Amino acid sequence: MRFLIRLMPEVEPFRIPFNHQHYLQGLIYHRIGRVNPELSLSLHSPKVPKLFTYSLFMAREREMAEDRSGLLGRNHGFFYFSTAVPEIAEAFIGGLLEDPEVELWGERFTVSEIKALYEPERLSGRKFVTLSPVAVTTRRVQFGRPKSYDLSPAEPEFYELIMENLREKYVHLRGEKPPEEFEMKVLSAKPKRFEIKPGIFQTAWHLVFRARGDEDLLRAGYLAGFGEKNSIGFGMVKVDGRRPRVKRTWKGGEGNRTRKDA
Repeated sequence: MRFLIRLMPEVEPFRIPFNHQHYLQGLIYHRIGRVNPELSLSLHSPKVPKLFTYSLFMAREREMAEDRSGLLGRNHGFFYFSTAVPEIAEAFIGGLLEDPEVELWGERFTVSEIKALYEPERLSGRKFVTLSPVAVTTRRVQFGRPKSYDLSPAEPEFYELIMENLREKYVHLRGEKPPEEFEMKVLSAKPKRFEIKPGIFQTAWHLVFRARGDEDLLRAGYLAGFGEKNSIGFGMVKVDGRRPRVKRTWKGGEGNRTRKDA
């Protein structure tokens, strides 16, 4: 299940700091907790796959801030949210509709519109573009001690771990042995370094890539994210050149009333 969430700012221009994923993560957990506290509690367990992801926060119009600490946005802000678990989608979207007033990094917004989007029927052979960069890490010995190491698409282990991660998601979602069919070819890659917690950094990759393989395996990545750290805002992709069709729209102030698009 995939959604486009639009937010109207209280004032313009509004700031978008470069390191903002943890603010969106906080919003997601808080709104899920309002509707389904049990689910929220289970998602905080480090042993439970989260099976949701989201894009970076974007703006209809944007420019670099003078101090280069982030962007200045105008018109409206928006981000995408995706999950392979309907219960998560129901709780998060329900929480936004119950309380559409949102504060992020000191900026105040109102949720003006939420669109539920159709999923592509076929994924194998398609070209994908990241909406939030893909993160893949391993452990390597540095100066005699094992440390976290951020892999790049130039390293074969990058693809091995993406495949392993997809298989884990597949098993959790379907409860059966995962297929082996998967091939990923990166067409372009650009690194981006984020501070995900104070003093903790992650290098992740904005990618354009083509993927082939089992449809259900690819769908696990499309809905829950490619790579790791999906629940803190990494690994969301879209099908390149495809404008998603809208399944349903909620307008700000409508509460739980819905409107189906033609």
